[in-house]
Order: sequence, then structure tokens, then C-alpha cells
Amino acid sequence: MKKTKYILSGGIAFTEQEDLQKLSDYAKKGWLLDRWALFGYTLKKGKAQELQYSLDFQEHADDEYFLLFKEAGWQHVCSTGHAMHIFSASPGTKPIYSDVETIIDRYEREKRSVGKAALSILVAMVFLLLFDVMSLYGWLPEAVGTISEILLAISTIILVFPGLPYLAYQRKLKKLSNT
Repeated sequence: MKKTKYILSGGIAFTEQEDLQKLSDYAKKGWLLDRWALFGYTLKKGKAQELQYSLDFQEHADDEYFLLFKEAGWQHVCSTGHAMHIFSASPGTKPIYSDVETIIDRYEREKRSVGKAALSILVAMVFLLLFDVMSLYGWLPEAVGTISEILLAISTIILVFPGLPYLAYQRKLKKLSNT
């Protein structure tokens, strides 16, 4: 019998509640969240449990941070990138974020984080584009233009990873501010 299982994430910025509900559904069947994995989660076989999961963003979380959640009834399950943390609790435990203001603050923090990454990539892309144009006019060797075109294509693909979540958080924030 398999002891671990991998499930895909829809992307935290896009399907956070659906992912957390999926993890709760798996826990009822005895598949408990073990850790984050590339584009998803690794579950381990255990005792079937009624659990709810919640996600928080906090860079450089310390012991006091995790103690605060523990005292509120939430158990730390796993973290990734030293900034995103998943907690579990029994059904009925008060949610980590229960009012609109704290939810907005949470999404603002994450939007800033992915926004910084997206902005860095955009700046790099501007320089690559500049090198490409300079090589077209003969101000730089043609090889520099070729290399910059390749790197520009790669950076465009990489921009998707922080860029789309940034837009998703921006959309969530707009929805929350209209409520």
C-alpha cells in the first residue's frame, strides 16, 4: 500500500480555498498533508481525521509566531520558502483570519512579495530588450543580441510565476475592498 501521495495545487493565489478544502477532504480519507511539493502537496497515509487547513504568509516566522497559532488551536503542518505556512485544526476552531481587514493585510503582504519578484524580472527584461536593440543597430556584437533574445524569452516564461499571482492577489484585494 502506498504511504505517500502527491496532489496538484491549483495555485495558492488562484485556488487557495479549493486547495485547502481538497486537503481537508483527503484528511477524512486518511491522507494527511506532509509538505509542500513542486506545484502541489505531498500527503502521507495516516489515521482518517476531520481537519480544516489554513494558510498564512509571514516572512521569517519565529517561535513566537508559531506559538500564537498553537495557542489559538492551530497546529503548524509545513512551510515553504520561509514565508508560506499551512496550519491544521479541528473543525470549528476559529479561523486564523476572520475579518476583512486582516484578510486584506494578508493579501497585501503576499502581493508585495510576488510584486517585488515580478518587478525584478521586468527590469531585467528591459535591459535584455535594450541589449537586443543595441545589437540590431550594431552598437553591440550580434551574439549579444542573440543571447539577449534567448534570455528575454526565458525571462518572459519565468515572469508568469510571480506575475500571474500578483494579478490574482490584486483581483482578490479589489473584490474585498468592494465588500
